[in-house]
Amino acid sequence: MSGNFFPFSIARLPRIEFGSGALEKLPEIAAGYGNHLLIVTGLRSFAESEAGTRLFAQLRQRGLAWEQVRVSGEPSPEFVDATVAALRGTPFDAVVGIGGGSALDAAKAIAGLLRPGNSVMDHLEGVGPELPYRGPSTPFIAVPTTAGTGSEATKNAVLTAPGGFKKSFRDDRLVAEWAIVDPDLLATCPPALIAADGLDAFTQILESFVSTRANPLTDALARSGIMAARDALPALHRQQSAAARAPMAYASLVSGICLAQTGLGAVHGLASPLGAFFPIPHGVVCGTLVAAATASNIAALEARAPDHPALPKYGEIGRRFAMQKGLSGSEARAFLVDSLRRWEVELALPRLAAYGIGESDLPRIVAASRGGSMKTNPIVLTDAELTDILACRL
Repeated sequence: MSGNFFPFSIARLPRIEFGSGALEKLPEIAAGYGNHLLIVTGLRSFAESEAGTRLFAQLRQRGLAWEQVRVSGEPSPEFVDATVAALRGTPFDAVVGIGGGSALDAAKAIAGLLRPGNSVMDHLEGVGPELPYRGPSTPFIAVPTTAGTGSEATKNAVLTAPGGFKKSFRDDRLVAEWAIVDPDLLATCPPALIAADGLDAFTQILESFVSTRANPLTDALARSGIMAARDALPALHRQQSAAARAPMAYASLVSGICLAQTGLGAVHGLASPLGAFFPIPHGVVCGTLVAAATASNIAALEARAPDHPALPKYGEIGRRFAMQKGLSGSEARAFLVDSLRRWEVELALPRLAAYGIGESDLPRIVAASRGGSMKTNPIVLTDAELTDILACRL
């Protein structure tokens, strides 16, 4: 009777408020920590939106005070350290991050360091001394306004030193106390952002599903998230469909929950050096590489590990995409790859060359891709296979 119910662990998750209008609950939740907040947002979009104006009015009505920090582009270690240095000593009761993955990651790192006061460079994986994080963290509330990174559900704060590295500050104590996921906030996302972020979320779920650390609980979540994204992403991109916002927001949330438990795979392994070396948005990397990487994983598994449990999982998703239970494993896997390639075209994903990446850059990208996410890819891909993934999207 044990089946596939092998031992597994689930790391800490936030308390989650999901649904249309969930943002209305933020003032009450924040007030539970005190009356002085640090609010971290993107540069303009939320702060200048109707939802932002309404939220700040509600916070004032609750008697809450706050200071606001705005993040431009992907956060750097220098930005985090400068913000912490400028604000340290101010008695913030909670940090609220509102925005896309960059704003949430910046808020997460700042919340972790406001009280200890040291440099984030002390803790970044693969950079510097990698000292253990001791805390304490300031309570953190995450409010995503895009559907992509799932950062509201993870312990990772991803920071980028342009031209140098893209690394994580990672600890269970950085996980948000609350994730407030309001699909209505997706209404202002432009189509290009919907495409890149949506494929980031989809890639995270797919890679989690076939990860070497997948487990029955994450598999169940991944199946539901994959199907939500399959139906919602094209509709949200093409028509700005209001009905598609909730399933896409759900898929993004699930992607964060799953990756936090399982790790990721080859796409994210390659995304780390690509994002460090070139000014390419993370979601674009995921969207432009997911079909090629999926095809490469399937081919490698079929050739070198035909009994690997990831192969029937790829087939299962292919059948779900095709809505044809009778497809053979190879037919279903081919349908999945073809579907992802159609998404590349339909969602207008840029190629790598649009960001100045050329054939001569591929060896150093591949050489820098072996840490982190690549370790949980279902099969070890050769340098030649990784190079081919990149080359076909130049």
